[in-house]
Amino acid sequence: MITDVIDHLAGITPGSPLDRLRDRRPDAREHAQRGYDALFSPDDEGEVTLVERDAVAAFVTGLHRDAAVARFYAGRLAELAPGLLKAVEAEVEAGRATGPYGVYDGALAAESVEGPRYRASDPAALGARLTAAFEHAHLLVFRPREAGRDDLAALARAGWSTTGIVTLSQLVAFLSFQVRVISGLRLLNQEGLPA
Repeated sequence: MITDVIDHLAGITPGSPLDRLRDRRPDAREHAQRGYDALFSPDDEGEVTLVERDAVAAFVTGLHRDAAVARFYAGRLAELAPGLLKAVEAEVEAGRATGPYGVYDGALAAESVEGPRYRASDPAALGARLTAAFEHAHLLVFRPREAGRDDLAALARAGWSTTGIVTLSQLVAFLSFQVRVISGLRLLNQEGLPA
């Protein structure tokens, strides 16, 4: 059992300089792990199944292009739904982009960058709920300022409840946070901290 998923994915060993650095912020460390546990090992799946959680995680981390983190979540998905993994990997490839993108009016117009607008390439393989979830997750990863009511309505039409939409959005936000923290910790590890 993994007691600290960030340490595991960042390659942090007990007693190392990075371990001691993380120990200086015990609340941040504990809350990050609790967030992971709540999202990926909930007492009750509720509105979002474990397969959906792991499929979204494999998709989102694949979009972030962190091979180790993406492999971790793909492995979780493979344990629960091996037949779905290939479809998720194909969607990662179809959804690859660099972003962020968005088209804005007014003062933000100068920041406008048009980019791809992802639509699932094989909705039949994913099913309606995951198709909508992937399209929404891609929007949150690459076009977060464009997300709006119409996008939430699309999730509802695909069978997502309000609680499920909140959980889905929490998953995407948590995974984006997790990938960035892990990337930063790996960078610190490469540059070396004083012992």
